[in-house]
This record gives sequence, C-alpha cells and structure tokens, in this order.
Amino acid sequence: MEMRKVFNWQLKRRVSYVYPQSRPKKQWAMIFDLNKCIACQTCSLACKTTWTSGKGQEYMFWNNVETKPYGGYPVAWDLGILSKLKAQEWRGDKYFGKTLFEAAEKDEKILQHISEDEDWAYPNIGEDEISGMVNRGDWIATLPHRIWMFYLPRTCAHCTYPACLAACPRKAIYKRPEDGIVLIDQSRCRGYRECVRSCPYKKSMFNVETRISEKCVGCYPKIEQGEMPQCVTNCIGKIRLTGFVSTPDNSRKDNPVDYLIHEKKLALPLYPQFGLEPNIYFIPPIHVPISFQEQMFGPGVGKAVETYKNIRDDQTLKGLLVLFGSFEKILHSFKVDKEHAYGFDEKGREIISVPVTEPIYVRDVFDKNLKAYRLNTP
Repeated sequence: MEMRKVFNWQLKRRVSYVYPQSRPKKQWAMIFDLNKCIACQTCSLACKTTWTSGKGQEYMFWNNVETKPYGGYPVAWDLGILSKLKAQEWRGDKYFGKTLFEAAEKDEKILQHISEDEDWAYPNIGEDEISGMVNRGDWIATLPHRIWMFYLPRTCAHCTYPACLAACPRKAIYKRPEDGIVLIDQSRCRGYRECVRSCPYKKSMFNVETRISEKCVGCYPKIEQGEMPQCVTNCIGKIRLTGFVSTPDNSRKDNPVDYLIHEKKLALPLYPQFGLEPNIYFIPPIHVPISFQEQMFGPGVGKAVETYKNIRDDQTLKGLLVLFGSFEKILHSFKVDKEHAYGFDEKGREIISVPVTEPIYVRDVFDKNLKAYRLNTP
C-alpha cells in the first residue's frame, strides 16, 4: 500500500508510515533507570490489580519486568522481529537500515512477528538467568561484567507512529491529541487482532472473553489529574519518571524528561530502529557490555553509560535522579542547587524538595543522659 513520509527524530531521517505526520500537543513519556530495577514486580502487580484483574485478562501483563539476555514476554518477542528485520545499519546517530514499515512484505502494512498462544504463558521465563557460566575465582569489581544480566521493565510505548494504530482495519485505535496516549475504542474493535500481530513490542493483547483487544492506557485518568501512573508511584526502586517529552528542536532544559533525553542524552528508546518513535526511554545499565546494548538502545549507549558513571561530578543530573519516585505529581520543570533538588507543577509552583545527598547522623554508642548503650538497638 502507499506510504506517507514522516520525520522520526530518533532515527534522524524521514521514514515510511501509513498516515501523515500529526504530533499531539503534548507527548506523554516515561523514563526507567535500569541501574536501579530489582525486578520486585511491584509495578506489574500495581498495574494488574488496577487494570487487568477481570475475566479473559488472566495472562495479561500490560506492565512486565523481564530478565535480559534470555527473558521475554511473550517468549522471544524481540528475537522474532529482529531476525525478520535483518540488517540494521547505523552511521553515527543516523539509521540507514529499514524500519518495520519499510521492510513490510508485499500487501502488508508492517513487518510482523506473530507470537503463538503458548508464548504468552511464561511471563517470568529466563528470570535471573545470567549470560554465561561463572568460573571459579570470577569477581565483578570491573565494568562491564564478564557475566551479567539486567532487568527490563516494559509497558506500552505510546509510540508517535504506532504500529497498532496503523494496522487496525476498523480505525478503533487512536492517539489522544492532548497527551499522545494511545487508546483502543472498544466499541469499535471487532477483535481482528491486527494490532496484536503488528505491535513489535507485543503490548496490544486479545481478551478471549470479550473478543476484543486491550492495552496499557497510560493511566490516563491519573494523567488528567496531573498524577503519575500506578506503575510509577508504586515502584519500590524509584526507577521511574513520567512527564512530557518535546521534540529536540523544542527541548527545555528545565523539563526533567527533556533534560534526560535531549540535553544529557542519558535516556534512550528501546529498539528505535523499528521506526515507531516509542516514548518509553531507558537509562542503560553500566555493567552490561555496550555491544549487547547498542542493538537494543541505539548507538548512544556508550556515551550514556559514561555519563552515568560520572554522575558524582554532575550536581544537576544527580539532583534530578534523586527526584525519581519522590512524589506522585507530574513534574513540568525542576532546578537543583548545592543542597536540594526542586520540582514544579505546570503553573510553576513548587511541589517537591529533596536533599541531593541524604544527611547522615551518627549517635554515640553510649547515651550519657539515659545511661544506655545504643549499639544494635533501633
């Protein structure tokens, strides 16, 4: 079918898409710091108990956490589509390979990998499995580690050029102009499952009871109230930040999301070569070989890892990362001074202030007033 040309800033070029370019007024985005994820699955359960506790949703995890290099939900979701996409060529920070729309087979809109029903049955496959055998005498004092693993939390990326939206023959999927969240109009959906087949991240799912598709809704009722999604506010490791991302030419240094993505180039998209311009970003883990991560997050991984390793010398970046998980409201701007990091709402009002370095108080072992020893007592 005839494709339009739209600009994808993650790939630094115009790419093919089914519909003309139409960006929302604001674009919802989320950032995950993979150096802090402990795979406690609290985010997965927070999402599930809120959105997918009904009949036909038993297998659904709109939010999941998988262990790389071997985990995946559904099984091998990424290996399946990457093997079909074949050569993925980057020259500097510009992508010259084909996107999923450009590599589509004849009479198809997008290159697809179709997961089998059984592939959805093992959300924790590969959990905590490391990349190789541990030899006697191995240690992990150097970076990157010889033997490694890392946790990858995932949810719908609410892409700028969604594959699910492009594939739906009923036009039941739409992208909200006010915040860029991608939703399914379930009154229009007839369960053709083209969205399930086409989404390379496999975040559109089919309900066998209702016979229609469902997906992450970005917790839009909370977003409309200026609050962060359930998976963010319940995160034990405080690895998540939600806000609104600008295009590079409109980046604001006081916007926490823009600062991490555009200014510091620390947060990177997952498989940008798919061509969908996803709006979920990841701060890559510093202990994992760069060669493995480059296919996942693009050619900027090396610089991002070095930036993170030198964070002690960057007061602004250090302060911003301390703000992760410290509040429930969406931050629209921030600032950092010598001692504190501050977050502000859309009207510029301060809504959070946290110390960049937590104060430490050391009490004497013996309390002269109480004549008591404090050692090993709470």
